[in-house]
Amino acid sequence: MSTTRERALDAAVELVGTQGIRALTHARVDAHAGLPRGSTSNHFRTRAALVSGVSEWIAAQETRDLGAALGRPFDDLDGFIDMFTAGIELLTGPHAVRTRARYALFLESASDPALLAPLRVQREGIAAWTRGLLVALGAPHPDAALHAFMAFGDGIVLHRLSVDPQVPVRASVAVAVHGCLSA
Repeated sequence: MSTTRERALDAAVELVGTQGIRALTHARVDAHAGLPRGSTSNHFRTRAALVSGVSEWIAAQETRDLGAALGRPFDDLDGFIDMFTAGIELLTGPHAVRTRARYALFLESASDPALLAPLRVQREGIAAWTRGLLVALGAPHPDAALHAFMAFGDGIVLHRLSVDPQVPVRASVAVAVHGCLSA
């Protein structure tokens, strides 16, 4: 059974992911979660604390879910492509609302790095892990490959969230990976 705090955070993520950051108020979170008025503010006294809590919650949930999708061992380049395809499809399919909320928080909190800290730490971890995989696969310029691959990933995620949710992913991931591994 979820705690009051978890119910509030789940509701907050859904509000931000479906209605935008302006929908994030204590009262709306309480109503959306079916909680008594004031429940959310018992855990997050200010809006900044609520935004920070949502950021931490998204990072923790994505780390858990992506860890399961991306933590699978792979034997070859096709396995690597399949693994990243699965991650992108997870972020833009079953967890699309949460992913939209993450992007909304990135844009909202650009002027306050402390609010974004959990999401930035998570992204840095994914980047370091991805760089290691690109090195293992023989990327001749791993830093440039990492930046290109991460930009590609953001691009296809945004494209699927905003333009074409059904665009095939695997062929695009394959092109990006092959480009990152070429000279």
